[in-house]
Amino acid sequence: MGMLHNLADLIKIKKDKMTILVLGLNNSGKSSIINHFKKSSEQTSIVVPTVGFMVEQFYSMSGVSIKAIDMSGATRYRNLWEHQFKNCHGIIYVIDSSDRMRFVVVKDELDLVLQHPDLCNRIVPILFYGNKMDMEDSLSSVKIAAALRLENIKEKPWHICSSSAVSGEGLGEGVQWLIQQMRFAMLSNKNAAKSRSKHSK
Repeated sequence: MGMLHNLADLIKIKKDKMTILVLGLNNSGKSSIINHFKKSSEQTSIVVPTVGFMVEQFYSMSGVSIKAIDMSGATRYRNLWEHQFKNCHGIIYVIDSSDRMRFVVVKDELDLVLQHPDLCNRIVPILFYGNKMDMEDSLSSVKIAAALRLENIKEKPWHICSSSAVSGEGLGEGVQWLIQQMRFAMLSNKNAAKSRSKHSK
């Protein structure tokens, strides 16, 4: 019976809206990636840098309704990221794979995200896009993972894939992984909350 309940919960979650936080330094390609997922009639030919944050809506290939919060990666706006941590179901962290000079900054910002109290005690899957894979001096996803020491992330499911916001390569594969992981994470977090509530009585 428990298995049937879990299946029903997963089906219900599939129909629900999911909120994804899109993070990364400025000029990494966050807005271009979100633009790719929108309907062709809603896509813009010129993508401008995000000021503060933007909320976009799109549907995945499996029909899941996604609310994507596109956070500006400019230095003066990064302090806004944490205000969205509490309500997100998953994170897309976009990295410019050709901008090796700023990998140290990318790692510092990622560490701050992972250590934040609104995230560190929750199962929140993280999808890393090694974006701009079409650039001549881009690094592979394996090398990016090593540079950012992603193997140290033990408490959250994560996945990294090379991507191109221009051609769309790698984007669909990545977001489908994230949706699947968010379904399981939402179910796990829900069951954990029920368990805590039961023990507190």
